[in-house]
Amino acid sequence: MDKTSFRAEPFLWIHLGGIAVYPLACLLTWFALGIGVPFPYYGLEIGFLSLAGLAPILWMQWFRPFEIFSLLIISLSPEALTPRQRQILSLFRRPRQRWLTLGGGLLGMAKLAALYYFAPLASVAAANLPQNRFLALGLAALAFLIANLFLQVPLSVLGALFSSQETLSQQPAPEPGDIPKLFTLPGLRLRRIPLISSF
Repeated sequence: MDKTSFRAEPFLWIHLGGIAVYPLACLLTWFALGIGVPFPYYGLEIGFLSLAGLAPILWMQWFRPFEIFSLLIISLSPEALTPRQRQILSLFRRPRQRWLTLGGGLLGMAKLAALYYFAPLASVAAANLPQNRFLALGLAALAFLIANLFLQVPLSVLGALFSSQETLSQQPAPEPGDIPKLFTLPGLRLRRIPLISSF
C-alpha cells in the first residue's frame, strides 16, 4: 500500500497557488467599476454583480465542486484517475466544505461592497477609456467571477489539505462514471497531462 501522504498530490498545490490570481482579479473589478457614471440605485449594480460574478461559483462549489485534477481548459479524464485520486476528490464533497464555500461567499460579498465603495478612486485612472457603464459592468462582472473562482477553489483545497490520512482512508472513491455528475470538469479531458507527475 502506498504510504505517501496525499498532500504530495501536485494538483492540490497548483490550485492552492491559484489564490495569487484573486487580488489581480479584484483589482480589475475595482478598475472597471471606476468607468462611467454609476446607475442611481446602489442595489441595482451590486445585485447584478452578485448574480453574475458570485452566484455561479457558489452554486458550483455547493452542488458540483470544481474537479481539481485539471489545468485551465484541460482536465484528466475520470477513467485516468487512480483510486487514491478519486478518494481525494471525495474530500471535496464533505459537509464542512460547504461551510468553507459559504464563508468564501460572505467574504466575496464584503469584498464587492468595499470595491464598489472605493470605485470612485479608480475613475481618475480610467478617465481616458470609453465611459460606457454597461460595458464597465460587464467587465467588472467577469473579473469578479474570476476573483470568486480563484478564492473558492483554493479555500476548498485548504479544507482538503487539513484533512487527515485517516479521514482520506475512510472516504469511498467515486466511480469514474459518477465523477462528471458529482463534479465540474473544465475543458478537454485527457488521459494524461504532460509535465504534471502525480504520486
